[in-house]
Amino acid sequence: MMEMSPLLVYALDWANLLLKWVHVIVAVAWIGSSFYFVMLDNSLVPPTDPNLKEKGVGGELWAVHGGGFYNPQKYLGAPKNIPANLHWFYWESYSTWLTGFALFTVIYLFNAGTFLIDKSVYDWSAGVGNWMPRARK
Repeated sequence: MMEMSPLLVYALDWANLLLKWVHVIVAVAWIGSSFYFVMLDNSLVPPTDPNLKEKGVGGELWAVHGGGFYNPQKYLGAPKNIPANLHWFYWESYSTWLTGFALFTVIYLFNAGTFLIDKSVYDWSAGVGNWMPRARK
């Protein structure tokens, strides 16, 4: 059986710790933005301004945070002119997925001998056992 060097084991432990924390932090950001949009959708009221109705606004909300006033508006469909600086809320979910996959790689694929191989069934090395299921047809 191939042994990992102590330095690699140490680096994998640190990678495991750091990836877990980053994964939790970006997942909390993703959940937080999801909760914000659920609250926003539940708090929208139909606009009273006829100009907003003409633009296609289906709901709006007035809010204050940190001394600033905000007026988010929800359009029923895509607006006629989409601004160039449109913000997409996708990095929260992408970051959660990417850090989760990296964490899976560090925990399971680099440590296949610990988690994926049952030595009582077949005495595969970690490298062979890690790649063998992918090679089967």
